[in-house]
Amino acid sequence: MKLTQEYPHLKFDIQWKLNDYCWLLMGQSIAYIQAINNTPIMPQYYNDLMHVALVKGAQSTTAIEGNTLSDEEISKMMEGKKLPTSIIYQGVEVQNIIGAFDSILIDTVYGNDEQLITPELLLKYHKMVGLNLGEHFAATPGEFRKKDVIVGRYRCPSYKDLNILITNYCKFLETTFRFEEHQQKFSDIFIEAIVAHVYLEWIHPFEDGNGRVGRLLEFYVLSRGGNPDITLHILSNHYNSTRPEYYRQLEKASQSKDLSEFIQYALVGYRDGLRLTLEKIQESQLKMTWQKYVYDKFDKVDMGHKEVFKRKRNFALEIPIDRMFTYDEIPDLNIPLAKLYSNIGERTLSRDIEELIELKIINKEGNQYFANVSALNKMMAKRKGLLSKDKLLSHKSRNTH
Repeated sequence: MKLTQEYPHLKFDIQWKLNDYCWLLMGQSIAYIQAINNTPIMPQYYNDLMHVALVKGAQSTTAIEGNTLSDEEISKMMEGKKLPTSIIYQGVEVQNIIGAFDSILIDTVYGNDEQLITPELLLKYHKMVGLNLGEHFAATPGEFRKKDVIVGRYRCPSYKDLNILITNYCKFLETTFRFEEHQQKFSDIFIEAIVAHVYLEWIHPFEDGNGRVGRLLEFYVLSRGGNPDITLHILSNHYNSTRPEYYRQLEKASQSKDLSEFIQYALVGYRDGLRLTLEKIQESQLKMTWQKYVYDKFDKVDMGHKEVFKRKRNFALEIPIDRMFTYDEIPDLNIPLAKLYSNIGERTLSRDIEELIELKIINKEGNQYFANVSALNKMMAKRKGLLSKDKLLSHKSRNTH
């Protein structure tokens, strides 16, 4: 069977070339992934990060298609709260994506049920995307389109050619990226995720939901390749936060028949998202280390009256470690502190603060207080500035003789 017409941008060969900057981004991304994978995360922080990943990923990929639900609305919806009747369908759109994310994670992380990208997988994801949307989804969920369509200025391939194009698309991904050989490098995984997404956009096999299915494929390929589950939302979030550039890069790649710039654009966003994720993990590690420091300090304190001891220790545990505060602000810093000192007089609060200063848990500067986080420096690797390139080379030279 032959195509009814030619599609110059759908040659199904390597239509990209990575420059030095892309390879630098690849290396930086690998370093961040290794750091994330090798850093223990306490369950409460992991659950928070995973919740953000699911909510942000679903919000981003649906927002690109016009969904207006905020992160806060989605979080409330996930808690079982109802949305206004006029936007219930938007909630269904988001729930469908979260359900698809869960399904992918079950297959790739928990069930080890990984597979190639096939026509059946595309239809499965499309059915998930369009589930229970009725007239708010301009396609039959789980079916390829049966008519020709134009999207903006882009004339999509004829529906008569879809079977051939989808077959070639799946075969191209299989032979080019060699997933079944179990020898994929990070660069193979990342580029396959991008190519799977963009080529699906170009083929446009569905009347509606192509973008969401394409971004689900990215999520799937990255997860299948071993990327941390708390980072799988990063690309969708990047596309949404830079939406005009996302559309521009898609159109430019289609016109130039070259994916090089789109891959670089996606890599920059992915690298930056990984860095932010690692910073959040490090923040949680700092909080845990601070809590350990507080507990160690109180281990050396005579308990005396048990309730008084617990109050002072809870005060130390609840003070923010990332900001300064005045005496008057203390009851309003957070809910636990407000509850702790709701029925306590000012003299008692002042005495508690002075004792925490003596324990070197709190420092004072002028009329402001702050957690003595600098005490944690002794637990960190010692260094004096950064080694210059010349010093580093000299150091390596001395150690090779």
